[in-house]
Amino acid sequence: MQDWPLRVMRLVDHAEREHGDGEIVSAWADGSVTRTNWRDLIRDSRRMAQALERLGMKPGDRIATLAMNHSRHLAAWYGAIGMGGILHTINPRLFDEQLAYIANHAEDRVLLYDRAFTPIVERMKPHWTTIEHYICFDPANGKHGFPDWIAAESGDYVWFEGDERDPCGLCYTSGTTGNPKGVLYEHRSTMLHTMAEASPDIFNLSKRATVLPIVPMFHANAWGVPWAAPMVGCKLVLSADYRPDTMCNLFRSERVTHSAGVPTIWLTMIEHIERTGEELGDLKYVTIGGSAAPRAMIRWFLQRGIDICHAWGMTETSPIGTCGAHPRGWEGMSEEEQVEYTARQGRVPFGVELRIVDDEGRVLPRDGVSSGRLQARGPWIVKRYFKAGEDATEDGQWFDTGDVAMIHPDGSMQITDRSKDVIKSGGEWISSIDLENAAVGCDGVAEAAAIGIAHAKWDERPLLVVVRSPGSDVSADQIRDHLSGCVAKWWLPDAIEFVEELPHTATGKLSKRTLRDQFRDYRFADDIGMTGRG
Repeated sequence: MQDWPLRVMRLVDHAEREHGDGEIVSAWADGSVTRTNWRDLIRDSRRMAQALERLGMKPGDRIATLAMNHSRHLAAWYGAIGMGGILHTINPRLFDEQLAYIANHAEDRVLLYDRAFTPIVERMKPHWTTIEHYICFDPANGKHGFPDWIAAESGDYVWFEGDERDPCGLCYTSGTTGNPKGVLYEHRSTMLHTMAEASPDIFNLSKRATVLPIVPMFHANAWGVPWAAPMVGCKLVLSADYRPDTMCNLFRSERVTHSAGVPTIWLTMIEHIERTGEELGDLKYVTIGGSAAPRAMIRWFLQRGIDICHAWGMTETSPIGTCGAHPRGWEGMSEEEQVEYTARQGRVPFGVELRIVDDEGRVLPRDGVSSGRLQARGPWIVKRYFKAGEDATEDGQWFDTGDVAMIHPDGSMQITDRSKDVIKSGGEWISSIDLENAAVGCDGVAEAAAIGIAHAKWDERPLLVVVRSPGSDVSADQIRDHLSGCVAKWWLPDAIEFVEELPHTATGKLSKRTLRDQFRDYRFADDIGMTGRG
């Protein structure tokens, strides 16, 4: 059989050749909307590859971006990798210390950025020791930037060829202790991940789809959409503005059929729709990941005829680990059974293997009851962090995800907690995720987080921290009454505190670390005479 290396630029070539007229829509931060297609965008990518070489960039050099979702950012992905470079997407929501560390650790040589992030760039320039060139994607009128930079090139360019195991992308995860760790993606790993992602049981993509990812391109490869989209030739809608009214307008005007985002994004969307009566147009398929989707959210979508794909993954898994397609017999399930099944994180695609182990490393059964440390292996799972001195896997194979999970007999996986977030009370585990999701199902609760608070008798007991919905005056007693019908009595929080907002990480997940710091001196009223805060 014929052979060629599995390199991601073949996806781009395919889009240019077979889907050239496919539309790419960009909704910019200033409210303007621009349109291009695969053919023109890829021509710009070739021009950018030429421009990078003119700057002296070489294969293997790291090219960084600090930008939201738009067509120029997408062209930069393809241009940087197409000349043999390694694309490094930087998260603008990180702290300055983290921004300095990851750019210097990656040894980035070029940074392309959105004008909106100019204050960050100017503040960080003295701390970025390796970046030689700064290029603005959307310069102010009259200023030189990305359009002028690539306009000087012809676009007559042949992509750099190399081995399929060459690196093509770099993304740092802050979900670990210490400094952020870099995950270096290969052409081969990305190609295999892409082919799995487009399949019906994962993102269910095709040329007929119109996809609007509410996932930043700096967050775990935008969940792989920038690679799956050119493979299938779907219409792609990119937005730099995630406000609910903007999103709803785009869903309707562009007739979006597929979308993806973290639960916090969908919570704000649902609240907006419930308050304004707006609709989601042709939306048929939603992928929710990043953290567990509350059952109330799942029910909301299902009642509107929108399929939910509950996904699990992480930067280290490229990011897809599991996705929750409908099982055989779905149509015969009751609504409650459908909600309960969808609340699991789904099944693995071919290319991923999962197992759960106890604290001694013994493999536990897939019985839907046993819960243990979740480990993964496969051709798009990290083996060693960038520049690390040793592998991140056990026995050279299994990567410990840091999650606690169970695997059901049908192969569906269910996250029960992060290993560091589980609440250990009286020698038993309380799932903070289940407690939070149950709380969000109470009328008047917009968001909730559960953390363990030290307790002299029980080791830890749960504290529930709640954000009320706009206009709600839901009380702690009402929430506790609601929870009494959802969780075991001994799971009920010893206290409920109300706050204006909860802390989130740079990728939109609840920041339990910040919340634990915020409540580190908290004590329950019944704990050895100490009193809780009011």
